[in-house]
Amino acid sequence: MGQDAWQFPQGGMDPDETPEEAMFRELREETGLLPHHVDVLGRTRDWMKYDLPEHLVRRHSQPVCVGQKQIWFLLQFRGMDKDVDLNQGDKPEFDDWCWVDYELPATQVVDFKQEVYRRSMDELRHLLRQLPC
Repeated sequence: MGQDAWQFPQGGMDPDETPEEAMFRELREETGLLPHHVDVLGRTRDWMKYDLPEHLVRRHSQPVCVGQKQIWFLLQFRGMDKDVDLNQGDKPEFDDWCWVDYELPATQVVDFKQEVYRRSMDELRHLLRQLPC
């Protein structure tokens, strides 16, 4: 919110959740989209990891977070633009959204996330060929 940067919806996993269950929960909380609004085309084989820059590491909070590991999903949107509602959660995390070319997000996200965006999107790219034009 209030930053000149873009990112995909993301979030932590509850102890009893699978990665797919966490993805659907975060998608609903951050965008208002439900499972019937999307098709899951695939996911990354392994966890994608990145480290936070030192100035973003909160060493005085517990647990100390020094980075993240993520499973990435490629979804095909089946809903309508009006189905997107960024005000679903108690504290909205996004203030805008838009459709962009597949390659653009890796160049618009904060620097320290760019490599994990590139690797994840490269791994999932082959799934786009399965989609009708």
